[in-house]
Amino acid sequence: MNRYLTWLAMLFSTIIMAQENYVTLTEKADDIVSNAKEDSDYNKALRLYEQAFKQYPDSINAFGLYEISKLYSRLKEKDKAFTYLQILSNSSKGEYGFPAWRPILDKDIYEDFKNLLQDPRWETLTNTVLKKQKHFYEALLKSEKEFYKVKKSSLKNSKTNVELYKAIKQNAPYIEKKQKNYSISLPINDTLQTSFFIHLPKNYTPTKKYSLLFFLHGAVRHSRLLDYQTAEINLEAWNRFYTKYADLNEVIMVFPRGSKEYNWMTPDEGFFMVPKIVRMIKKCINIDDNKVFICGHSNGATGSFSYLMKQSTDFAGFYGFNTEPMVNTGGTFVENILNRSFINFSTDLDYYYPPNANDDFTAMMKNIKADYKEYRYNGFPHWFPQFNESEPAYQILFEDIKKRERNPFPKEITWEFDDNNYGSTDWINNSKLDTLIPKAKWHKELNFKITKWLEYDDKDELKTIDVDKNAFDFPRQSGMIKAVYNNNVFTVETSRIKSFVINISPEMVNLKEKVKVYINGKLYFNEYVYYNRDFMLKNFQKNKDREQVWINEIKINL
Repeated sequence: MNRYLTWLAMLFSTIIMAQENYVTLTEKADDIVSNAKEDSDYNKALRLYEQAFKQYPDSINAFGLYEISKLYSRLKEKDKAFTYLQILSNSSKGEYGFPAWRPILDKDIYEDFKNLLQDPRWETLTNTVLKKQKHFYEALLKSEKEFYKVKKSSLKNSKTNVELYKAIKQNAPYIEKKQKNYSISLPINDTLQTSFFIHLPKNYTPTKKYSLLFFLHGAVRHSRLLDYQTAEINLEAWNRFYTKYADLNEVIMVFPRGSKEYNWMTPDEGFFMVPKIVRMIKKCINIDDNKVFICGHSNGATGSFSYLMKQSTDFAGFYGFNTEPMVNTGGTFVENILNRSFINFSTDLDYYYPPNANDDFTAMMKNIKADYKEYRYNGFPHWFPQFNESEPAYQILFEDIKKRERNPFPKEITWEFDDNNYGSTDWINNSKLDTLIPKAKWHKELNFKITKWLEYDDKDELKTIDVDKNAFDFPRQSGMIKAVYNNNVFTVETSRIKSFVINISPEMVNLKEKVKVYINGKLYFNEYVYYNRDFMLKNFQKNKDREQVWINEIKINL
């Protein structure tokens, strides 16, 4: 059995117990269809659907209407096929909150209803549905425009640079929102788009700053981009405890939608999504810049860990349920966790990452003195969030969110990377590699061996197998920076670094005195640093961060 497909089936299972008999009948029909070889098989399936519809009319859903229409079409009973398609097009019971007419415009119709496509009634049906689609997207666009509405303000009106700095820190052009749930479009490129779903607290007010938590879904290899999302697929079922505790703690929840090609794990083409969404939301929602967090399950947990390793600046803390703690697109540089934190909720029956590997990883985190915690729940498989027994984990998560804040100006930074796109964290910015030079003696590769793994056999039973694999891969050479500042002095050690930038805040240094920068024991900079108006405006427009405000930069070339 494909474990990811099982995961998805459980994720979207919101059918109540009263529908059990309807579900049993329609599932039997679907099983017959999947193994059908002749029309008599399809007739058997059709009779089961007719029985289900007759006995349980209140349980009829969009999926059932589509399937019975498809069966009638296959058996060339066109009148009945169109009757049910018409009911489907007018139904208010769409699957998981999506409009019921949605599948009529899906590409599968060319196969599912090939016997109807030449019938004049098909054009009438699709024209009706296209009008519904047009109205639906017009309403969606209207909602999105309302989401982005803010008060007019201009930072450029600030007379002095100090006033500009204060204006950025106090910038709050926010207004009330008409809804608590929004589906917002997210462009991927010129031809593709996906979406994110945002859930606001019940009593959201634009005068208050709110914590924000991203949830990254799993099973990305079996997911597809959605140009809009619904509350049903994000706030219920497996995510019910996110909804419960986010509402109790007034935390804003955000649910991006990824796919096999564009996600937060691999490949790298979709990694831009979460940081971009942060900036999109900050334009119109009053977010506490020091309280933005990421969590996920399975592939989503690996994604959360990957942002910790590669692009942590925007975030205060990271969490994962059933995490594989590694970067799939390059090296896993675990010392990067020293800049932030991670909490992992693991289980002992997890095929995705075995308990012995979690034990070794936790030991490694303790050895480097990382802010890392693992909570082990015994007796549960990979799909732990499905169970009610997972609720205490969410209580731990939201308690951590309540007390944790990002330090926007940390005194120390440790950062390693093997891709120039990810050479920035906090006040170390735009670092570039020089892998032709030898790495420093202190620049070490951290790794460990995994010798046991859990795997499902042909009988769908979990077995322990022997393996011989490294916990992390290092496909490219990396560079590393260790930096501290104190009393206007920055002391930096580099390994395989060609250049980098130090961002400056008046909360880090005394601007009335010179700033000194020592690189590998050599003085590289000894000058006054001043407010740079253009730099401040450009940087704020880019980052929308009111806490981590940079007034200038020091460029270092080695």
